[in-house]
Amino acid sequence: MNKRQFLLSAAIAGLAATGMNIAHAADASKEKCYGIAKAGANDCASTTGTHSCAGQAKVDNDPNEWKYVAKGTCTDMGGSLKGGGK
Repeated sequence: MNKRQFLLSAAIAGLAATGMNIAHAADASKEKCYGIAKAGANDCASTTGTHSCAGQAKVDNDPNEWKYVAKGTCTDMGGSLKGGGK
């Protein structure tokens, strides 16, 4: 793969990831729930900035990783509406 193909592939992947995140964010029936994501199953970036993509959580239930859940269910699942376990 040459440099141009690589850059084009990276740009397309970035747009696809952004589109998926926007689709979730537009759903008012969902909210971010921190501390419930399993390793490799988070929905997007860590609050600490260690990564910026979905599926990159390293451990289960990290208070800086989040998943979208149905609004009003986060605390029932043992999560927090604020990152960092706050």
